[in-house]
Parts: sequence; structure tokens; C-alpha cells
Amino acid sequence: MKTRPTCTVRRLLQALALALPLGLSLAMPTAAQSPFTAVARVNDAIVTQFEIDQRALFLEVIRTPGDLQAIALEALVNERLQMAEARRLDVLASEAEIAEGIAAFAARAELSADEFLDAIGQEGVAPETFRDFIANNISWRNVVQARFSGRARAATSDDAVARALAHDPQLGSGEILLAELIVPVTPENRDTLRDDLARLAADLNFEIDLFTQAARRFSAAPTREDGGLTGWRALDAIPEQLSKELMLLSVGETYGPVVLGPAIAIFQLRGLSQGSYRAPVAASLDYATLTLPAQQTEEGQAAITALRADIDQCNDLYALRPGAFTRQDQPLSAIPTDIAMVLATLDAGEIGLTLGEAGTTTAVILCARSITPPEGEIEAVRQRLFAIQLEAEARALLEELRADAIITYN
Repeated sequence: MKTRPTCTVRRLLQALALALPLGLSLAMPTAAQSPFTAVARVNDAIVTQFEIDQRALFLEVIRTPGDLQAIALEALVNERLQMAEARRLDVLASEAEIAEGIAAFAARAELSADEFLDAIGQEGVAPETFRDFIANNISWRNVVQARFSGRARAATSDDAVARALAHDPQLGSGEILLAELIVPVTPENRDTLRDDLARLAADLNFEIDLFTQAARRFSAAPTREDGGLTGWRALDAIPEQLSKELMLLSVGETYGPVVLGPAIAIFQLRGLSQGSYRAPVAASLDYATLTLPAQQTEEGQAAITALRADIDQCNDLYALRPGAFTRQDQPLSAIPTDIAMVLATLDAGEIGLTLGEAGTTTAVILCARSITPPEGEIEAVRQRLFAIQLEAEARALLEELRADAIITYN
């Protein structure tokens, strides 16, 4: 029989530690003298000291920290409840399922089932201990699937998957934090504004405090009160060419001038969380825009306040602002940069502001964000949602079983 280093098995078992069904901590009684003395009674079942010692040894092999005797008792008490529920539902693991589970686990170490059991035996773990562990895990999985698979499947509806895709940080790029200084184009500054802002950007390069002061003094954007800070935005919610350029900046470095509709802006990078960056995902944004009086005026402030009080979703506009808005559904690449930068900060139903033509303010409302994920991502997200829901149901059921059980310790 071929042999494998003990450390290989240890590493493999350590990976399995995450699957141990540990629950609430228990007060640990004094260890019994005989290995076959009942240490705990769980309804009509018992847990012996021998079982606790074996499970504790198993935990030691996989290098679990903490009081291993207490942790072992905790797990075994839970398993008594889990197996009782499996018997009640008649979903106990079959011999074929157990054999398949052991073989699959052993195969991860490139061992046969017999070789694997022999290897852990060299660590002092009885084959029956590991077999029971596998049997319980399969039986409990059968219980959870029998009772909750329908409910979990309902949690993986197309709408649920779409919401997860829209907010899953692994789907998109990282996030970026910018400060902005935006100046409207007027007949008086039309010929010089771009050059003036280019010089200002150079003067403010890596000067964070000075940029903040300049934004508060010169910017016409709603962010001026915060020193130009825009808040964190997903990189893939920003027009692709702009996001590619911004990603190359160092913190404090300025970028621009950038034409944003009726205004020109410069930006300063304040933070970048790249995470698991991917090329921007193709996105379609359903959004509405309204023209309001200038934000700095009393009339403008009143209009903005009224709009935010009246509108909770885009469909409200049809009844409350008929004829006063424009609604579009466009890919990100087709949306004007100034509008796209505002939309990057919004959730559905939220309202953002940007500069409009001739000194007006443009209110931007995100109606919906549609994401076209990479191939295979939709099914991967659906499976992840299914597993998360089943796990939550399993935890709740185990807590319920414990609450209804009679558990005593000797």
C-alpha cells in the first residue's frame, strides 16, 4: 500500500474543520472516569467519554484551537439532535452515501478510502469516529434539504439573483473615492476655463488640504460643502475610459480637466479599493432627469426638497411630475459623463444632483440598474444564494431542536 505523509492528512482535515457543526458554548462537566460512562444525555441518547476523547483527538489533528474536550462535547450533543431529526424524517445517510462521502473526502488527498482511514488511524482516530462524522454530516444535509429546499429555492428567484448581482462586490471592480471641483462653463470663461483648471490641477497635485479649500471656494457642485468629496463609488459604475485613467492615479494626485456636460471638472484621488478587479461589466441604467432652478437659490432648494419628499421611485414621476422629466434606459457607455458620475453613487429610487445648462440644476434619479454578468455568473450566484439560505435555515433548526430537547450532564 502506498503511503502519504501525515502532514498531508493533517492539512486536509484542517480544511474540513469549517464543516464542524459547532453551536453555542457549553459549560464543560468534569470528565468521567470510565471511557464508556455517559457524560451527557440528549433526550433518549447519550454521549460517552470515549466519543468525546475521540472527537477531541480528531480536533487536535486538524489543529482546532480552544478547549477541545468542550468543543467535542458541543459537537456530539448537536449531532445527537441532528441524527434524531434525520431518523424522524427517514433521511438517514445510506451505506452507499457514507461510502461515497468517505471516498470523496479521501480522493482530495489522492488516497483510497482504505488508505485514508489507515492514515488517520496512525494519528489515533478510530475509523468509526470518522465514519460517524461523515454519516452525521450527510444525514443533517438530507434533513435540511428535505425541510427547506423549497424555501431556499424561492430565495433564488430571478429578482433575488438580479439584486445580488447588482450588489455583489465580486462582480464588479473595486471602489474609488474622489474629490471633485466642478465649474460651470459661461460665456465669460468659455475660452479660458479649461486652461485655468489645468493650471489649478497642477497646483493642487498631491495637496489634499488645498484641494479641499479650493473645492469649497470655487466648486459649483453639491459636494462643495464636503470639500468636494463624492463618497465611495464602484469603478465599474464610472464610464470605462475615465475609470481606467483614475485607477492609475496615486492618492492625492489630480486628474483633469474633464468635460462634464455644461461644466468642466478636475478630480483628486482620495482612495482606491481594487479588490478583485475585473474589466467593467456591461451595464444598462434606467434613469430619469429633471431640470430644477439653481441649487444655490431659495427656489432651487425648495424644489429639491419637494422632489425628495414626493419621489420614492421613478414611477412616482408620472403622477407627480408629468411632462417635467425625461426617462431613459441606456448602456453606461452612452450616458453623459456628468450624469454617469452621479448615477454611480445612487441606489434605485435615490436622487442625485449635477449642474445643468444655463445655471440650472439637473436632478438625476436612478430607476434600475441592470448588469450583464460574466458567463456562468448567474448560476453561480443562484447556487450561492441557495447555499446561504439553507445554512441559515440549518442554524435556526438546530437552535429550535436544542430549545426543545432535554439535555443533562453527568
